[in-house]
Amino acid sequence: MTSTVPRTDGATTLIVGSGFVGRAVAARVARDGGHAVLASRRPPDRVGAPWMCLDASDPAACARVVDRVRPDRLVLVHGPSDVTWCEANPERAEELHTAAAAHLTAAAAGRRLVLVSTDNVFDGSRPDNDESADPAPANAYGRAKLAAERIVRAAPDTTVLRVSLVYGWEPADSAKWLNFFAACAHRLRSGETVEAPYDQWTTPVLVDDVAAVTAAALAPGAPALLHLGGPDRVSRAAWAEAIADALGVPRTRVLRVPRAGGRYASRPAHTCLTSSLLDDFLLRHGLRVRGVAEGARELLEARP
Repeated sequence: MTSTVPRTDGATTLIVGSGFVGRAVAARVARDGGHAVLASRRPPDRVGAPWMCLDASDPAACARVVDRVRPDRLVLVHGPSDVTWCEANPERAEELHTAAAAHLTAAAAGRRLVLVSTDNVFDGSRPDNDESADPAPANAYGRAKLAAERIVRAAPDTTVLRVSLVYGWEPADSAKWLNFFAACAHRLRSGETVEAPYDQWTTPVLVDDVAAVTAAALAPGAPALLHLGGPDRVSRAAWAEAIADALGVPRTRVLRVPRAGGRYASRPAHTCLTSSLLDDFLLRHGLRVRGVAEGARELLEARP
């Protein structure tokens, strides 16, 4: 890539992390008239914006990328998000999340910066954690994200955006693990059964809504801490059944199982977020967050 990234009339946003959420944020920034540049260790599965190679654990590399892109603002969606992997590699997970936060807040040099964080900073003992709730992570992923949050919140002009479970459409041959919605939809369509815990609750958010709120949080005046959860609190089992309904397949293909002992064992019982600030924020920016039924219907209608 050339030494600088061409600029447009709109603001330039450097998005560190080119996965599912990072690509959606880049698309939203472009839709809003800005210029987005993705940066990550590996190139994205699907290219929709300029991309630069970046090892965010290297402070010199972070400084070079910021110098070349000359962004007006930054979004951090960086770090391993596989809860199971983080649980098996807790020290490495925290190292990667905190290094990215430290190096990029330093390289940003006061530019507006938004960190996309997680509901896993809470232990799952209650379903109604708003911005005033004290974090108490119960897994390594949550501890790593909370450590990164503290670094970012100590820097000027930053927002930490905690997001509940993100969902959207991904192709069946995606190189990475599909999000819960896409994995269920593909398997149910192909005639398979889906195991889903009846005792793991979440407030899912459509990826396009996450991207819209993230882009809005880049504007001046956003809260320093903001929670983004969907309007529906559902168990994964009930959500899988709703996806089956939208597809017109029998609910009997969804096998209700306990969280313990399965692949969701390391997730908190409640990965739910509430907010005392979100409604006003959405109103101010002309946005809304869709529920799971509307989101599933729109996603399935838009795909063959």
